[in-house]
This record gives sequence, C-alpha cells and structure tokens, in this order.
Amino acid sequence: MASFSAAATSWPPRYYSYAAVLVLIGLGRLFPAQVGLVLGLPLAVGMVGLGVAHGACDQLVVPATTPAANSLRTWRYWVQFLAGYLGLAAVAGLFWWQWPAATVALFFLLTMWHWGSADAPAPTQVPVVGWLSHSLLRGMLLFAVPAVWWPTETASIINDLLRFTGAAPVPLPTFGAVANTLGILVAAGHVLLWLWYAVGGRRDLLWRELTELLVLALLLLLLPPRWSVVVYFVFWHSLQHVLRLTGWLGYGSGPPVARRALLPQLMFFLRRAAPLLLISCAALLVLGRLLASHLPDAPAWFSLALVVASIVTLPHALLVTLVMDAPQRLRATAHSSA
Repeated sequence: MASFSAAATSWPPRYYSYAAVLVLIGLGRLFPAQVGLVLGLPLAVGMVGLGVAHGACDQLVVPATTPAANSLRTWRYWVQFLAGYLGLAAVAGLFWWQWPAATVALFFLLTMWHWGSADAPAPTQVPVVGWLSHSLLRGMLLFAVPAVWWPTETASIINDLLRFTGAAPVPLPTFGAVANTLGILVAAGHVLLWLWYAVGGRRDLLWRELTELLVLALLLLLLPPRWSVVVYFVFWHSLQHVLRLTGWLGYGSGPPVARRALLPQLMFFLRRAAPLLLISCAALLVLGRLLASHLPDAPAWFSLALVVASIVTLPHALLVTLVMDAPQRLRATAHSSA
C-alpha cells in the first residue's frame, strides 16, 4: 500500500483522470441496473467539487498573469471583471432567448473547441498548427463517437434541448447524416495527426494520444451519452483544469513528488474557489427551486443544466483561450523562431 501511495503521488496529472474514468466505466458496466445509483453519487459530488468549482477561480486568472499589479485589491478590477464576465454570460442568455436553434449549434461548437483545446499538448511540445489540429480533432471526437455509436440517445439529448428552448427538433435521418460525416472527418484527421507525430519522431505525443483515445473510446462506447458526457466533463475536463490552475495560482510548496499529489492540490484550489463556488451553488439551488414546476422529467432537468452550462461556458472558454492559452502559444512560437 505504501509503494502504491508513493507511486500515485508521482503520477502525471492526466493519470488521475484516466484512473477515475476507468473506475466509473467499470462500475457502470458491472452494475447496469443500478447505474444511476453507482454513478450518481460520485458524479453529484464531482459536479460540485470539480464541475462547478473549475470555473470558480476565473476571477483569479488575470491577476495571476500580472502578480506585481496586485489587481485583486482594486475595485476597478472587480468592476471590469464582473462587467465583462456577466456581460458575456448575458449575451449567451440573449442568444438562447432569441435564436435557440442557432444557439444549440454554437454551444456545441464552442464546447468542442473548449474541451479539445484543454486536452491539447503543451505549447512547448507542438507548433500552433499542431495545437489547432489536435484541439479541433479531440473536440470533434468527443461528439462524433457518441453520435455514431449511440445515434438515438445522442439525438434525443439534442432534440430535448431544442424542445426545451422552443426550437424544432432535428429529424433522425438528418442527424445520422451529419454524425456519419463528422465521424469520417474525425477518423481521417486522426490518421493524419498520428502520421505527423510518427514522421516527426514524436513518439511521446503519439503514445499519449493513443492512450487517451483508448480511454475515451471505452468511455464513449461503453456508457450511454448522458452518462459519458458528465463523466468526461467532471473527471477529465474539470479535474485537469483544476490541476492546471493550481500551478497557475502559485501552488508549489513541498518536495517535487508531493506537489503532484492529488489531495493537496484539490484542497489548495477549493480554498480559493470557495467564495464563488458557494455563491454559484446557492444560485443554482434558487434557480432549480423557481423552475421546478416547469421541469416535469429528467430530460428537462438535463436540458436546463446544459443551458446554464452554456451561459457560463462563453466567458470561461474565452478567458482560458485568450488569457491562459494564447499568450503561452505566442511565447513558445517566438522562442522557437528566435
């Protein structure tokens, strides 16, 4: 047990997501009749502690880029941040109100980019074209596999969302044609990406890519979309964002191996996320209470969750891309060309 504990503390951050996803897949397959019970509890806890929390430190990202400015102590920063963040959220809400069908498409496209770019290799590992290619392909993969393998269930999620927002559903043949086209693009694109890694001698990236695709394929093929999307969001996307932010926000005390231990990083992050996390959870409870009479079944609740998620995804995704990712990519490009 001691040797296992020591090995776990030295894991690369992504290994924690691999392990969590594989465990949840195993539980879902071992107890299919009780899947709601065996997956519901860890996903409910994870949704609060990771899913909602992973955006609850967004207000700390910009000051972390310029620590000398001590931005958090100025009221001007808070006014600007809240105005920009809530303003973008309001724009997303307005789009849902005025153009629900188009907003469904935009939401899934934005999510593809946000999830895919979060899984891309580090700026020092690939040039910008490799980052863009990997980001787009990974994002499309997360939607293409369920759409092709679980067409009825995936179409049901999209059509439930369309009906919830007052838009017309998509016919199943149309959905199937789009899904098959997306699947072909994803498959061809991944073959080209793997060839590029192999020809360039990037066996490390190729090995990581194949490992992650194996884990994700098991998740997306073995669990229905309503479960697999939540497992991915909570224990892959959100967990990896949290672990990235701990370093961004200054986590680094202790010996190198101990710094990579999971629990200390989560505690470090949650202490900083706590104020906004508590406000967010309270707001969600109030919203659920107000809308409970209009939500007759589980698909309606799931659709509401997607709408709420999309409203905060817009400012969150832009912050990650423009503040966290783009400057690092530009610095890496300038350094490689110098």
